[in-house]
Amino acid sequence: MAAQQARSLAQILRLSSSRAQCVSTRASQLQTSRTFSAEHHGPPKINFWEDPMSPSQWKEEHFVLLSLSGWGLLIYGGYKFFTGGKKDTTAEKVQEGSH
Repeated sequence: MAAQQARSLAQILRLSSSRAQCVSTRASQLQTSRTFSAEHHGPPKINFWEDPMSPSQWKEEHFVLLSLSGWGLLIYGGYKFFTGGKKDTTAEKVQEGSH
């Protein structure tokens, strides 16, 4: 009985060690290579203030920030234009009544 348990324990240990070796070889094969992300393709991107008339050459984050701020300005300007920039009429009524 003890011999059978020892054999099964040895077999389990061999299987687990072979699995660990298999996992370590797979991990080494799956390691990512950063060569593609480190290489630059095409012309270098520049800051938007260096050439404001060429958005195709701007850095991506500068393009996004300026595009979003431009849309915000357009929407806010349109809101102010179409609402006529309405003033607070209650303050005017209070001032007229006090004279």
